Amino acid sequence: MSSILLSIQNNVAFITLNRPDKLNAFNGEMSLLLQGKLDECASLHEVRAVHLSGAGKGFSAGQDLAEVVDPAGPGLEKILSEYYNPIVTRIRNMPKPVLAAVGGVAAGAGANIALCCDIVVASQSASFLQAFSKIGLIPDSGGTWFLPRLVGWQKASALAMLGERISAAEAERIGMIYKVYPDDELSGASMALAAGLAQMPTKALGLIKHALNASFTNSLEAQLALEDTLQQRAGSTRDYREGVKAFMEKRLPTFTGE
Repeated sequence: MSSILLSIQNNVAFITLNRPDKLNAFNGEMSLLLQGKLDECASLHEVRAVHLSGAGKGFSAGQDLAEVVDPAGPGLEKILSEYYNPIVTRIRNMPKPVLAAVGGVAAGAGANIALCCDIVVASQSASFLQAFSKIGLIPDSGGTWFLPRLVGWQKASALAMLGERISAAEAERIGMIYKVYPDDELSGASMALAAGLAQMPTKALGLIKHALNASFTNSLEAQLALEDTLQQRAGSTRDYREGVKAFMEKRLPTFTGE
């Protein structure tokens, strides 16, 4: 069976990391397959939200170290430049919301791929681990970029250097993730969130994502100018016209993603 599964239901693309016997640890094949599935989701008009999860007992344990120690393996440079970095940029550049549902462990690159998603929810028993320093490496897959922006400099520095396991409850408390659900409720709750996102004005959500991405490097003046530009684009959509019409008619809007 493929190490990446994709199904589309009611405008939601469900992507599942599917190496449960390895806690969904990534190897080259799995990384390239995920890139392909993300490209497919970005290109398909029917997909208006993406739900990313892991099969079995974990979200992802990160890199499969068997591939790293293999003398014929790809090496760290290829693993980052060809496998992980393209996954992160695809998620951040996709003009549609990507939700990560983390059940069980999310470690190393697995944690940072989850954290680069737009919304991250987790089960009560889930945990997050920047495991890199334990083997003499640094956080990759955007870890050194996302962590300080999510939790602040001090907390990010400690998590990266100490490599401590963080519970889902603690991750929510410090702002690393959006919300925690009881273990038996994660699947239903995360699917409901994704379904809700898929019924929202998709282009507006993509423009929100664009603006948030830019906000980390823009000055206030540049961000205000960008908001002006993006708001004009949002205001030209069919969903904006439907939203205003529905408000005036005191009914719920029916958005189509146009």
